[in-house]
Amino acid sequence: MNRIIISILLFILCACGGPSGRTGSADVAQTIHIATLKGPSAMGMIKMIDSLSYAPSDNDISIKIYTEPMLVRKAMLDGTADFAALPMNMAAVLYNKGLDYSLAAVPVSGSLYLAGSDTSITRWEDLRGRKVHIMAKGMTPDAIFRYLLVQNGLTPDEDVILDYNFPTHTDMASALASGRATLGVISEPYISMVMTKNSLVHPIIDLNREWAKIHGYNITETAFLVKTELIESQSERVQAVLDGYAASISWVNHNQDSAAALMVKFQIISDTSAARISIPQSHLIFRRARDHKDEINAYLRTLFEMSPGLIGGKLPDEAFYQ
Repeated sequence: MNRIIISILLFILCACGGPSGRTGSADVAQTIHIATLKGPSAMGMIKMIDSLSYAPSDNDISIKIYTEPMLVRKAMLDGTADFAALPMNMAAVLYNKGLDYSLAAVPVSGSLYLAGSDTSITRWEDLRGRKVHIMAKGMTPDAIFRYLLVQNGLTPDEDVILDYNFPTHTDMASALASGRATLGVISEPYISMVMTKNSLVHPIIDLNREWAKIHGYNITETAFLVKTELIESQSERVQAVLDGYAASISWVNHNQDSAAALMVKFQIISDTSAARISIPQSHLIFRRARDHKDEINAYLRTLFEMSPGLIGGKLPDEAFYQ
């Protein structure tokens, strides 16, 4: 399995260009720029990132890791990103604004958890009367947690106090690690990083698993987008990148110790132990968008029904799915 995946990656990285520079219908193989996020989307891409670091200096794929979705959004708006990883709802917002990108794949299927040091919490009902800290008010973590509260018989802001004093991933991680927050909604790999600093903190409820209990499928949390123009003009290169990402995710899931070391090497996570813990908890599963339209549409519809603005005021049409 190991050798097969590495061979696929090497073939893909070599196939995207060549001595003549011709690929598909393109006359000159220009560099493809991939914008990914420091978190599960980059974690799944790590073998691809590492393979590129050993490729010749004139290779025609470039991967840049960004710390925040808004920075990826900026790269898409100015046209410098040919592929981009973003939260699914933000991808829908940009598509509805007319940005010429299509949804190619879902590489991450739910990395959000209710975590903390309170050992008395074992089920949803135990949250009644408690305070839960949530990052990113009005964004995906907030929307999903509120939705799951309602589905489990709890009214947000009445039965459960929601606190937004720690608005970012790093703020929430720091608060949980220091004990300033005893319960918080946080994503991987941050929860695993916290666990290495504070042994009392642990995942309490896997929000993806709770979502799947209700809907029968995983959260389609992360979008991997591609410029529509690139699909039309350089379809072989687009497919090569998608195959490379899929092979990289497969390699990460089958080689978690080696993958953890690479995540530290490329500064996605600072600690190998945390990286190793985070891999199975990040739900890294590569799914082509066109094969999972119903699931993606149902997820976006749920967000729309909670607040239309979360996805840009309307459900994306069929052209959104590549």
